[in-house]
Amino acid sequence: MESDCRIPVACCRPRVLVLHALFWGLVSLRVFGAALLSEEKTAVVKSVVTPCWLLEEFVVTGECVRCNDFDSKSQAACRQTGYVEKVNCTKSSREEYKSCRSALMEEHLFWKFEAAMLGLTVLFAVLVVVRQRWLDRLASEKVRRQIESI
Repeated sequence: MESDCRIPVACCRPRVLVLHALFWGLVSLRVFGAALLSEEKTAVVKSVVTPCWLLEEFVVTGECVRCNDFDSKSQAACRQTGYVEKVNCTKSSREEYKSCRSALMEEHLFWKFEAAMLGLTVLFAVLVVVRQRWLDRLASEKVRRQIESI
């Protein structure tokens, strides 16, 4: 009489169960630890002076330009995307730099994405053709065996 249990007997051994529990415990510790560390980092970042463009209306006074090597190391706004724009906050009249995404960078990312999708399309098309040929060969061998057995 067969059991309705779909779990193999080998998976129920104590050593395997302990290894599974240890593995998933380490994975969850890693995930939740990373989440807690990122929350601590954001708390530290929030304690720093908040830029005025986050709190009030602003006007863009300088277009989005690429940061030079010195600015990318010294300015926090340059570290995010490598491009900054100059903004003027309306209430406080302060001028600050804000990270931005340039049209050139967006176009470059778009073409990289298009190339990746084209590559994946070609790869999976080749896989489909190879698999279809393999299945056709199996079917013809099966028919050949059936004919030979007559």
